[in-house]
Amino acid sequence: MSNRLPRMKRGGRDSDHNSSEEGTAEKSKKLRTTNEQSQTCDWGNLLQDIILHIFKYLPLLDRAHASQVCRNWNQVFHMPDLWRCFEFELNQPATSYLKATHPELIKQIIKRHSNHLQYVSFKVDSSKESAEAACDILSQLVNCSLKTLGLISTARPSFMDLPKSHFISALTVVFVNSKSLSSLKIDDTPVDDPSLKVLVANNSDTLKLLKMSSCPHVSPAGILCVADQCHGLRELALNYHLLSDELLLALSSEKHVRLEHLRIDVVSENPGQTHFHTIQKSSWDAFIRHSPKVNLVMYFFLYEEEFDPFFRYEIPATHLYFGRSVSKDVLGRVGMTCPRLVELVVCANGLRPLDEELIRIAERCKNLSAIGLGECEVSCSAFVEFVKMCGGRLSQLSIMEEVLIPDQKYSLEQIHWEVSKHLGRVWFPDMMPTW
Repeated sequence: MSNRLPRMKRGGRDSDHNSSEEGTAEKSKKLRTTNEQSQTCDWGNLLQDIILHIFKYLPLLDRAHASQVCRNWNQVFHMPDLWRCFEFELNQPATSYLKATHPELIKQIIKRHSNHLQYVSFKVDSSKESAEAACDILSQLVNCSLKTLGLISTARPSFMDLPKSHFISALTVVFVNSKSLSSLKIDDTPVDDPSLKVLVANNSDTLKLLKMSSCPHVSPAGILCVADQCHGLRELALNYHLLSDELLLALSSEKHVRLEHLRIDVVSENPGQTHFHTIQKSSWDAFIRHSPKVNLVMYFFLYEEEFDPFFRYEIPATHLYFGRSVSKDVLGRVGMTCPRLVELVVCANGLRPLDEELIRIAERCKNLSAIGLGECEVSCSAFVEFVKMCGGRLSQLSIMEEVLIPDQKYSLEQIHWEVSKHLGRVWFPDMMPTW
């Protein structure tokens, strides 16, 4: 019997091993081919709804570049849903660091998408050329019915530099053709009473928001016309010289909806030469009975001697901002006459401590939840007492460290812990940057 092992046939174990390697290589090749096909073919065949969703997050110029990739993407670029909301950015490269909408894109938008525009805003720099460009675009919007329009000047004067007739002519095009305008922001523009009548004649049933601070060509009669006819108006912003007893009573009529937000800018351009009228308490009372939850926001940019007509009796102010120095006497009157106060910001006061005034505000203004103090002085003890009286309802407490004056009871190091204890959270005073 032979002890030799039988010779292995070719194609045995070695053959099986080679077959396995060939199978793995073939699978890898097929997988690579499948991945390459998915990477090269699927982008152009993405569902248009997906492309549309992506395009909405892209800046206009990037969107325009992407539209040149293929026919499918180009079709999405021109879909109406993509053009309902649009902001024209008009800036002069020589005077502004902001990006501007390319002129060729503007032409294409006007030509192909003006009838799709519904929510439009214009952001312009301080140059007259940019404001003129905005008016040129407005005058071409004859085939669209806007729902919102905002004219935003990043710096003055912009629209106020234009000939009044040129601006009014362009704005009237929108007022006439837009039969469902609900929101209009035209601060710092030469809009006037006749143009507001055109607005009312075409959009009285739909207008809900109107912001027109610093519009010197509008009279109290002009804004009263809007309030009389636009019974759905819920938000209004204007300068104090347009506020009148008649306007408050019109906003309080049974036909009018409850106002939600009223902003009033009280501004003095010529110190000592501006006369401020007084609104009767009965008008404020009627207004607050009709709209008990309204936010009444008042911005004051006055000199100390011009505050005399204000805070002489109770008014329903909820938010007060003092942009210039305000006296101790005026702040004391605020505590006595503004029981609905929610937020108070004082940029400057002087060198006399506001201890008594803050305590009075804490006692009388039970809804106060936010306060900011700039160039003022408050003793640490009075400040702690103020926070203790207000308690955890103070959601915003912005006080510069320089405002707080150490006394016998509290140092600056101690006040941090004491205030944090009464607020129920960690609090530090704001620090002035040292650069």
